[in-house]
Amino acid sequence: MKTIQIAIDGPASSGKSTVAKIIAKDFGYTYLDTGAMYRAATYMALKNQISPEEPSQLLELLEQYPISFGRSENGEQLVFVGDVDVTNPIRENEVTNAVSAFAAIPAVREKLVALQQEIAQQGGIVMDGRDIGTVVLPDAELKIFLVASVDERAERRYKENLERGISADLEVLKKEIADRDYKDSHRSVSPLRPADDSITFDTTGVSISDVVAFIEEKAKKILDK
Repeated sequence: MKTIQIAIDGPASSGKSTVAKIIAKDFGYTYLDTGAMYRAATYMALKNQISPEEPSQLLELLEQYPISFGRSENGEQLVFVGDVDVTNPIRENEVTNAVSAFAAIPAVREKLVALQQEIAQQGGIVMDGRDIGTVVLPDAELKIFLVASVDERAERRYKENLERGISADLEVLKKEIADRDYKDSHRSVSPLRPADDSITFDTTGVSISDVVAFIEEKAKKILDK
């Protein structure tokens, strides 16, 4: 059976992960949340008081306690560092505000990108992140770049945080998201930008189901060729 690689990129809270999970389930593909991998690495660094200027220590920890994924009983994706479940801790504000600095470290990106590419070779995959179409899966058959206004993305993150029991201030979130956009798009290694052959889709005011339908229609056209 023919399968394809679907790369979904975009800034924080543009809907990437939510959409990617649904599409992977609908198509029976593997879903890989690359952002969770960088968050897990950041979580390890913070727990061990490692600064972004000391990447060698973080790389040693990533060797010792590899990042992996699992499934809960209700089908939710779980993230592990070694054998420790870090699914919820990696979504805390401290990790969110530090992840851009650690994700910009070339050696860390190189290690995690290699792992992402290895997983992608196993068959149909939906992968979301910030450099999937440009770096991780440059030959992906379908590349989507999702965008949305800062205000809408902050509202989404605000609701997500409250649902997870994480304290949140909407105005602070707006500033943090705008700051992260700048850091991610201006870093020297694998900056956030759409691939030349990607389809940009603005999700502002668009429902998740409509975004999913748009991407799945594009995927089915490729599969039907």
